[in-house]
Amino acid sequence: MPQLAGLPLYFENPIGRLYEHPDGYAIIAYNPGPRQLATFQAFLQHLENMLRRHGWNKILADHRQLTPFTEEEHVFLHEHWLQTSHASGQQMLTAVLISAEQLAELPAEQQQTAHVGTLTYHLFADVASATAWLRPLV
Repeated sequence: MPQLAGLPLYFENPIGRLYEHPDGYAIIAYNPGPRQLATFQAFLQHLENMLRRHGWNKILADHRQLTPFTEEEHVFLHEHWLQTSHASGQQMLTAVLISAEQLAELPAEQQQTAHVGTLTYHLFADVASATAWLRPLV
């Protein structure tokens, strides 16, 4: 994860922590373990508030400790958050950190940049590559 010490902590709850990066993107540091849907929804609302406040559309999301999303969380993400967030009509760019082992297990086509509605994301196993991908997009 990028050096989080010294970065402004925007919000924290049992889901994880949201940081503001001076290069113009949000950082999500997820906690491991099960999640309550209402707490997850609140976490994403705070993410949305931060993105709107700064006029940002970029996120570095650390999924390395994340327990896989439940079906309920997937539905909320795709049918609500991505549809009603400020990203609706504006491209949302997300660099997703996963473990090197997880990345190696994925088919090659899933290791490339993907698009889901207004969301464009790319999977990375290291922070340097993820931040380099976001940087020219700042």
